[in-house]
Amino acid sequence: MLIYTHTLPGGAQLIGYLRDRTVEMPAFNTRPAILILPGGGYAWCSKREADPVAMQFLQAGYNVFTLYYTCRSDETVPALRWQPLIDAAGAILHIRRNAEQFGIDPAKIAICGFSAGGHLAASTAILWDAEPVQTALGIHGTEARPDAVVLGYPVITAGKYRHDGSLVNLCGDDADLRATMSLENQVRDGLPPFFVWHTVEDPSVPVQNSLMLAGALTAHKVPLELHLFAHDGHGTSTCTREVNTPNKHNSAWVALCTDWLAETFDFHL
Repeated sequence: MLIYTHTLPGGAQLIGYLRDRTVEMPAFNTRPAILILPGGGYAWCSKREADPVAMQFLQAGYNVFTLYYTCRSDETVPALRWQPLIDAAGAILHIRRNAEQFGIDPAKIAICGFSAGGHLAASTAILWDAEPVQTALGIHGTEARPDAVVLGYPVITAGKYRHDGSLVNLCGDDADLRATMSLENQVRDGLPPFFVWHTVEDPSVPVQNSLMLAGALTAHKVPLELHLFAHDGHGTSTCTREVNTPNKHNSAWVALCTDWLAETFDFHL
């Protein structure tokens, strides 16, 4: 296995876990990839939503990347605005442009995010062609668009059910930018398929975030799988003892997701 590291132009760190090519398994020398975006309110990137998640998808046969995108850890500095999205879209672009080197199918790149990282993953799927992103990356096509989206307890709305910390760190008091980043209002036809899971009891990012997104995706006939679990809080990651949130029932999201991805990408071990 190759551990790959790369610093994107804005300073974000990309870490990849790439399976070795073999003569014994030639049918799997090219694999789908998944890019993981940990949560942390756009203030930091949670380690609990990084490697533990990456190992699950690596075990399922994917080449896996984790992006430590630009965050606002110091409240005295300006809001992040478009930089995290430029980081995430730039990571998709980098993976796709180097797909042959990485042993990746360039048409099978998924993005997976949790909490604020879920907002960023959804933003990448919905706003990949926004002018600030395309200008920063110097592109005009679909190179930065992911092919599938996985969201765990995502921040979605800037409205009533918003997560204040995430929106403040991302947008500050810019009302127009907040409106743009209220993703339930940006959904359109032709988006990649979504897999979304959330807990109904989430006290930090209300389940309405996922419900509002699901309603918008359904209205635009975007393929969607939505799972709501009755109990447990926020930031539960893989729902195991490793990440300090053991819940055997909720941990089923991992198997449900890998099954969904296998069907979405027609990738079966």
